[in-house]
Amino acid sequence: MFRQTFIAATLVGAASFAQAETAVPFALDWKFEGPAAPYFVAIDKGYFGEADLSVEITAGQGSLDAIPKVATGAFPVGFADINSLVKFLDQNPGAPVTAVMMVYDKPPFAIVGRKSLGVEAPKDLEGRVLGAPPPDGAWAQFPIFAAANDLDTAAITVEPVGFPTREPMLAQGEVAAVTGFSFSSYLNLVRLGVEEDDISTILMADYGVDLYGNAIIANTDWAAENGELLTGFLGAVAKGWADAIADPAAAIPSLIERNPAADAALETRRLQLAIDANVATDYAMTNGMGGVDADRMANAIEQIKLTYEFQNEPDVSLYFTDAYLPSADARMLK
Repeated sequence: MFRQTFIAATLVGAASFAQAETAVPFALDWKFEGPAAPYFVAIDKGYFGEADLSVEITAGQGSLDAIPKVATGAFPVGFADINSLVKFLDQNPGAPVTAVMMVYDKPPFAIVGRKSLGVEAPKDLEGRVLGAPPPDGAWAQFPIFAAANDLDTAAITVEPVGFPTREPMLAQGEVAAVTGFSFSSYLNLVRLGVEEDDISTILMADYGVDLYGNAIIANTDWAAENGELLTGFLGAVAKGWADAIADPAAAIPSLIERNPAADAALETRRLQLAIDANVATDYAMTNGMGGVDADRMANAIEQIKLTYEFQNEPDVSLYFTDAYLPSADARMLK
């Protein structure tokens, strides 16, 4: 009798565990680098597990890679540039994808150049070669940056480059600057042996570009059926980032476990750069990670209009919802 009771209890416990651990694949927009560490921290510290989630993270090849993965339902959640999402939804009306949590409150879109090649300010791009990967989120915003700084784009030679060749071409002097995320391109150049004093980082947000950056995106069909799971997922993400902000170096081992070839010191610096410039902004530290300011979002749409012709009337409600965010207390970063 005891044996039967024990077996029954074991089966019930196993069933409960299986039910508790809902698999949620998560599509990143990029490789496993420093800014990806907080998501792995959320796995290793059990934050996703506390939300009854089993999360597997997949690397990506840019926002234009991540967005369709979520829109098609191949992944329920992902990480992508919200400005690229706005254009995607305009070109694909009714696609079941939206942003549900802002992560890069200040976007890392940047022009990264070399002073020795004559690039230190926006106007320096004129008469020079700019390397830009077509799917790059920063390149997607370059027209806004160019308009805000009155650049003569006809005087800029744009060289389409691949992500793997972007920084090596700049390091070798084949291009004078590249578009990219500030923390990634900068440190990739350092890793390639470029002297830090020779690197110029022109952050678009400091030169008239008032956009948001990358956000957690979700398939809206999946979200409608799994709202509690999504809220739990976002709460775990906030905890992972809070831990990384408190101690960036302590977050990196979780990354190195998934990417043993990575340089721990370099990725710690990359994570710290992302925290300082993009994540731990005054707004996010005061209001908690994840929300957006309605007036700023409306202004961002107006900036997108400067260089992109909408096929449909823009509707902010299609691009972002706070319906699945946990409470502000659960999203505080300090």
